[in-house]
Amino acid sequence: MLLLALSAACGLPVTALGQTDVNDVHVTPREVEKGKTEEVAKRSIDSPSLSAHVRPLKVAVDLVLVPVTITDPMNRLVTGLEKENFQLFEGSAGQEIKSFSSEDAPVSLGVIFDSSGSMSSKMDRAKDAVMEFFKTANPQDEFFMITFSDEPEVINDFTSSVDEIQGKLIYTVPRKRTALLDAIYMGVSKMRQAKYAKKALLIISDGGDNHSRYTEGEIKALVKEADVMVYAIGIYDRYFQSEEERLGPALLGEIAELTGGRAFTVENPNDLADVATKIGVELRNQYVLGYRPSKVVRDGKWRKIKVKLLPPKGLPPLRVYARTGYYAPEE
Repeated sequence: MLLLALSAACGLPVTALGQTDVNDVHVTPREVEKGKTEEVAKRSIDSPSLSAHVRPLKVAVDLVLVPVTITDPMNRLVTGLEKENFQLFEGSAGQEIKSFSSEDAPVSLGVIFDSSGSMSSKMDRAKDAVMEFFKTANPQDEFFMITFSDEPEVINDFTSSVDEIQGKLIYTVPRKRTALLDAIYMGVSKMRQAKYAKKALLIISDGGDNHSRYTEGEIKALVKEADVMVYAIGIYDRYFQSEEERLGPALLGEIAELTGGRAFTVENPNDLADVATKIGVELRNQYVLGYRPSKVVRDGKWRKIKVKLLPPKGLPPLRVYARTGYYAPEE
């Protein structure tokens, strides 16, 4: 039976960024020069914590896995769909779906937590949101946490203990500026140590970047390659104090969409915990489609993936969220 999974956050004044129409699933990623992509992987900056290299996602096996989230017009999860409700394309070529799953698989997850000075009035509720998010976790899941102000810092390495992270988070205090892009870079780098195939980052921030060494283009190229879903909760004031803050929602939305994740805008910090719970539930109610490319060319180039939905009759227009592609293997 087709079900609408309604999380606690439904009905709240929350906007999901980066949504796409069911017949136009993906937004074409912004073009980045090939040299730029390579530079991201090679670049080392002053902070030792940001010098880790990130290997691009290059599919070296036959099976390509595509996590997919479906929502209805009220932003509720749609579960209960079957394999025959999906179509997969690599470029313009249709692909046969070889594997299909909607089971809850263990997740390697990193929380990227804004501890900059502008978070002062929102810090306690943001911490509560993190703990509500962890309540949706499974015992097999693993987590790490990065906080960021002027620069990012791993405050807790991979662990399955929610209490361990909570114990570190309680001592986080707001200070200084916002190095959001550097924190995302560090989070993607950290995911090289993940033990599960399903990987995700949850970003909680109240504004745009104003202190990073990495650029927006470099980070977009990085997440496009990394096979890590990005979810974001943006806590924005009604009136933006700077150009960086004004651009913050679009920045988080574009980064999340490139990975098949989503970004949510929250105006009332009291809604944070419910939105965090919604994201946790969504991570555990995804479809995973697997296919073997009908044409394999080992040239190391980007392969665009498109997912189309063939919904059962009588349903309202549905929205599809999925990763945008992968890099082919090289000889």
